[in-house]
Amino acid sequence: VQLVESGGGLVQAGGSLRLSCEASGIIFSINEMGWYRQAPGKQRELVASITGRGRINYAVSVKDRFTISRDNTKATVYLQMDNLKPEDSGVYYCTPMAYVQVWGQGTQVTVSA
Repeated sequence: VQLVESGGGLVQAGGSLRLSCEASGIIFSINEMGWYRQAPGKQRELVASITGRGRINYAVSVKDRFTISRDNTKATVYLQMDNLKPEDSGVYYCTPMAYVQVWGQGTQVTVSA
């Protein structure tokens, strides 16, 4: 399994970023995909997930600000992040939820106040 995340960067509070994660080595269309984030000194937390059929769940902290989507033809999952807050800063990872401890290199998101 290979996961390549991209799209992170430095943005001011209130700004937007769109993360992408391209997966290979799995049957992407049937796998629930999740986006996690990890801030310094904190545990990795689930931000959003989407099943192969499009059922979506969000963490309470990001609901109404983040939008997860997927393109099964490109084996890619996206995370549109709007109205970003400093507490959204961290390294963002995607993973197929059925796999244990399978991570890409992550993409850094930094939101300045």
